[in-house]
Amino acid sequence: MSLKPASAPALSVADLGVSYGSRRVVESVSFSLVPGTVTALIGPNGSGKSTLLRTIARLHAPDAGTVTLDDGADVLALSPREFARTITLLAQSRPVPGGLTVREVVGFGRHPHRSRWTGQDAQGTAAVDRALELTRTAEFADRPVAALSGGQVQRVWLASCLAQDTGVLLLDEPTTYLDLRYQVEILDVVRDLATDHGVAVGVVLHDLDQAAAIADHVVLLEDGAVLAQGSPVDVLTAENLSRAYGVRVDVTVSDGAVTTRAVGRHNAAPLVSRAPVAS
Repeated sequence: MSLKPASAPALSVADLGVSYGSRRVVESVSFSLVPGTVTALIGPNGSGKSTLLRTIARLHAPDAGTVTLDDGADVLALSPREFARTITLLAQSRPVPGGLTVREVVGFGRHPHRSRWTGQDAQGTAAVDRALELTRTAEFADRPVAALSGGQVQRVWLASCLAQDTGVLLLDEPTTYLDLRYQVEILDVVRDLATDHGVAVGVVLHDLDQAAAIADHVVLLEDGAVLAQGSPVDVLTAENLSRAYGVRVDVTVSDGAVTTRAVGRHNAAPLVSRAPVAS
């Protein structure tokens, strides 16, 4: 993976605005994705998280604002090939390709690096092998993707993104529909990419505790605008979360670790351990 210095943002979003028809869904959002760090975008449904990420990935056109790289280049003006060598998006859902092995699917990520005339890619094999190893998919590299579980398929698509070997990685709810084991494995890989490989990661998460566990920087959105951003401890407060989600959220901070608890009618009081009833 490419290593980038952590002294400057890999990607900066400034005053970004996005609309669907006449409805504004993202309003004046600004933040940066920095090499070696994980930035988590959180907020209730409809707050603009995924739209924001997809706009950075050029799947939506913004109405206002800019998205620039650390060298000043306008992301929206890059050629498709230049863009694909710079930024990778793992979308919420992807089809399960039939008739292809894991290695072949991971190899899709090398498309922007192949010669236009010969199709050659000198670094391709090494990049694919590295991506398979990082995502722990090498053990079934020659198996058909259609034969894998949902969690394994998600890791294969992540491996394809890693094989693309970009400095910026965007992930839209990568743990959705996965059981706990695969959620943990995906999040471990995401954290490793930032810490060990210098990648600038932007990830949309619904689980607040997951965001607290892996993020260096958190952007909390409310109605398409930034309600708060900063470290998990500064952003994930009871006041901020209760306002954004419209429900009481209790927050506990212990040794720098943040734990959240949404409070409803049936869990307003702490759970009490009860002694077993004597037979």
